[in-house]
Amino acid sequence: MNRIRTSLLSLASVLLIAGATSALAASEADYKAALAAAEAANKQAAGVRNQWTTTTATINAAKKAAEAGDFDKAVASANEAEALAKASIFQATSEKKLWKDMEIR
Repeated sequence: MNRIRTSLLSLASVLLIAGATSALAASEADYKAALAAAEAANKQAAGVRNQWTTTTATINAAKKAAEAGDFDKAVASANEAEALAKASIFQATSEKKLWKDMEIR
């Protein structure tokens, strides 16, 4: 049970860190870098067969904000998408190990 609690706290920490935004206005280059990181993490999540639909939706929201010229929102959405993808990877790897602790013996 402590492992699951620790896992959930780690997941929450990742999401909180990703939600932090910078005080400076974001540029198109910032958006492209954030989007590339989000898409790479999402691809990695697909590789461990735990790709969350919310990640894809958040990537699409980032693209839509960038098309509208709102790079602050686009970067924030891309960062959130990266955090979601990393959280899904974390979930997949931790559950792969922890399910054995919950198995009735």
